[in-house]
Amino acid sequence: MTASSLDILGIGNAIVDVISRADDGFLAARGMHKGGMALISTEEAEALYAAMGPGVESSGGSVANSCAVAAGLGARVGFLGKVAADPLGQVFGHDIRAAGVHFPTAPLAGGAPTARCLILVSPDGQRTMNTYLGACVTFGEEDVDAAEIARAQVVYLEGYLFDPPAAQAAFRAAARAAHAAGRKVALSLSDPFCVGRHRDAFRAFVREECDILFANEAEILSLYEAPDFAAAQAAARADVQIAALTRSEKGSVIVAGAETHEVASTPTEVLDTTGAGDAYAGGFLAAHTRGLPLAVAGSWGSACAAEVISHFGPRPQRDLKTLVGA
Repeated sequence: MTASSLDILGIGNAIVDVISRADDGFLAARGMHKGGMALISTEEAEALYAAMGPGVESSGGSVANSCAVAAGLGARVGFLGKVAADPLGQVFGHDIRAAGVHFPTAPLAGGAPTARCLILVSPDGQRTMNTYLGACVTFGEEDVDAAEIARAQVVYLEGYLFDPPAAQAAFRAAARAAHAAGRKVALSLSDPFCVGRHRDAFRAFVREECDILFANEAEILSLYEAPDFAAAQAAARADVQIAALTRSEKGSVIVAGAETHEVASTPTEVLDTTGAGDAYAGGFLAAHTRGLPLAVAGSWGSACAAEVISHFGPRPQRDLKTLVGA
């Protein structure tokens, strides 16, 4: 196996986020599951955008957020994801490259516009996401660059990609290419409702292709239809080399073979939970690909998650290297 020139290559949805405050009544009136993610049509996106309060627009996407965090910690990072050749696509490309992330995917010429996620933040900081995938659904096997994959220590895949069929095929092609090159495959389960839609496919992928699994408590319980967290943790331990399972203010649990590491959360004032899991994964992978112990990787993840939930938006606003003492 040749030496890697990237630490992490993320593959996920390239999305521009629009973040706005909303009370529980606004969510209930529209039948939204608080704290979850729903896919919406062009018409639904336009109607919701019109009804939302003032918003903050920023480049997002789950794995893209993780990549920005990891790059902020000094990791060598790349990202593959589809935008359109439109103004929002230009914004996304500029932002992720400015964060220090290599972004070689060619934009879609014609067809659907760049994806956007309309995020409603409740008074308690919970985020409810409504996603119009747009150009993301065109990401397919032809966009899986085997040369880029072969030069990364870890290829990090976004669970949301299980929704569009073309992207799901790309997902599997990327995993095959990574293992053929002797690289590791990491996966974020992304959302319990997404897991519920594709549970059998997720279980097979985790068991057959995944080396490093990221999930929060709701996602891992959904994956294994487990009666409690202990049972879900045991199932994950049997399926993957490393599982990093986050539990909000309870911190995280990292299991790897016979090892178990309980990592405390980093105290902070919660303003907006958007991107907390993304930041945790970015911090964890930046430390792990540096060869640091799993408990330290978990503490980097916790520190990064605390930073992003302390302000509006999913990308860090402080110097992360100073934050973790890197």
